[in-house]
Amino acid sequence: MIRVGVGGWTYQPWRGTFYPDGLKQADELAYAATRLTAIEINGTFYRAQAPASFAKWRDATPDGFVFTVKGHRAVVNAKKLADSGEAMTWFLNSGVTALGAKLGPILWQFAPFKTFDADDFGAFLKLLPPEVGGLPLRHAVEVRSSTFLAPAFVDLCRARNVAIVYADSDAYPAIADVTGDFVYARLQRSQEAEAAGYPARDLDRFAKLAKTWAAGDDPDDMPHVSDTRAPKKKRDVFVFMIAGAKVRAPAAAMGLIDRL
Repeated sequence: MIRVGVGGWTYQPWRGTFYPDGLKQADELAYAATRLTAIEINGTFYRAQAPASFAKWRDATPDGFVFTVKGHRAVVNAKKLADSGEAMTWFLNSGVTALGAKLGPILWQFAPFKTFDADDFGAFLKLLPPEVGGLPLRHAVEVRSSTFLAPAFVDLCRARNVAIVYADSDAYPAIADVTGDFVYARLQRSQEAEAAGYPARDLDRFAKLAKTWAAGDDPDDMPHVSDTRAPKKKRDVFVFMIAGAKVRAPAAAMGLIDRL
């Protein structure tokens, strides 16, 4: 499956642009879920949510819809990642599993000041559990320091079946190496001057890229760190329109869905 969405669903500038005038705020998630196929929950980075909240979001969305969840900052901002196991366990048991079958990958996003230490990062990857409460988990890591542009980083993630997020960004390194059994992309260059967020040619290119990843390829024309390519294998793909001109994110996501 290729799933496309945005980060969050509560954003005032979307009212009257994406959300129809008069739509109740309580109904915004249900509306968004009829036009998108995934949403990245970002608020969990700052504050753990109650199981009842996750269950409410689960029940407000149709079958087949998926949420990805950003891991709490207490985990990724630990001075020593090898010591983050307790915080990780607390977060993963805080209510995330109430999403049930609608739980997609867990996104662990690292700040630009977090630099690559092979031993420490490798220890962190080993802490990532394959399941919690009987629910299978998939993990993705987004790094924002150029020190991660190292083949050893790719090798560590590939060995643990952890996806490296491909960030299409002006500010952060782009790493397109396929390292997991799914692909996670965050596209961050939308423009307010473009009604669909991106020119049509860019959305065409993203659609072609998503289909290539889903078919199991690791395309050579993308920015790779390692000379070794992932084996050909069909993969789920998650694409989120994040940052850039956020007001255009829903239009960009819907434009990509139309092409797919």
